Amino acid sequence: MSKSANVTDLARANVRALTPYMSARRLGGNGDVWLNANEYPLATEYQLTAQTFNRYPECQPQWVIDRYAAYAGLEAEQVLVSRGADEGIELLIRAFCEPGQDAILFCPPTYGMYAVSAETFGVELRKVQTKADWQLDLPAIKDSLDRVKLIYICSPNNPTGNLVNPADIREVLELAQGRAIVAVDEAYIEFCPQASVSSWLKDYPNLVILRTLSKAFALAGLRCGFTLANSDIIQLLLKVIAPYPLSTPVADIAAQALSPQGLEQMRLRVEEVKANREWLEKALQNCACVEQVFTSESNYLLARFTAASSVFKTLWDQGIILRDQNKQPGLSNCLRITIGTRQECERVIAALAPLPGIDSTNGVNKDNKTNTSSLRKETI
Repeated sequence: MSKSANVTDLARANVRALTPYMSARRLGGNGDVWLNANEYPLATEYQLTAQTFNRYPECQPQWVIDRYAAYAGLEAEQVLVSRGADEGIELLIRAFCEPGQDAILFCPPTYGMYAVSAETFGVELRKVQTKADWQLDLPAIKDSLDRVKLIYICSPNNPTGNLVNPADIREVLELAQGRAIVAVDEAYIEFCPQASVSSWLKDYPNLVILRTLSKAFALAGLRCGFTLANSDIIQLLLKVIAPYPLSTPVADIAAQALSPQGLEQMRLRVEEVKANREWLEKALQNCACVEQVFTSESNYLLARFTAASSVFKTLWDQGIILRDQNKQPGLSNCLRITIGTRQECERVIAALAPLPGIDSTNGVNKDNKTNTSSLRKETI
């Protein structure tokens, strides 16, 4: 075996070539209005009740599992808890995909960790871009299923905010029956609980649902997520999960968040976020630099701007940190704005108000701008 002077040459080739997921914290910035990570803007308060830090925790803390199962309307054996939904994404790949042989399929623009997790394990990426209205391209998916073991569908979709047509999800489940797992990522489902497909588990053995406490539960720093599936899939995932995925303090706080009082507080936060989202959506439509605001069922809004890079930097320089989606397929000049407090939303609008729109001499008259909050441009 030849020796290498560079220790990084010893790493797997796919890891050396990997572009890591650029989380909000990795991207950094110096701001006081953080609207780039879809977090709840205010800290929640909890008191630790567990003191058994000298002992290893349970792999699957029973009170957390029981409370989440009750919340989701499922049996305890249909629930697995992990280090955020991101670990759930990874566990599915580890359990179902043979490196160098199988593929995952996902539909951009969507959440970036599906791709990063698959690349990390040497699993092929199969991308089927969504249609102009960000709904699934079912014929293209049907034609792309060769060697696909795992399909990710994000609904509400990040970063676009739209719900995927439930009839289309059913069709994908039917197409994948006996050949692939369909993982529906419901990280933002608390903002539209009527759209959950959790009741479908009894009908589809190949359905998996990903959930998190990071968004509506305001616990992004806790790193606690859930995978919902029928018990045979949960048992497979338990074979590949770490021995102690949740620390004792995490399990303690998660159980408190899932108590009746915790669920009541979560629902109040959801109503607050939805009210601020409605206000921000209307206010953005009156900004000259905003070309289009897209309807969202989540805790963020996607908008298309005139010269989005300039808008992004202008707000960045004022301490208002947004998420640039310009490089995502079909999202040129788009920025994603997390719904913050009303004061933070007002800061965004105050910063955008003086920015110019497209000059009318170039064919666009901003005074006659169409309200497109519920429309999709054919160019997307």
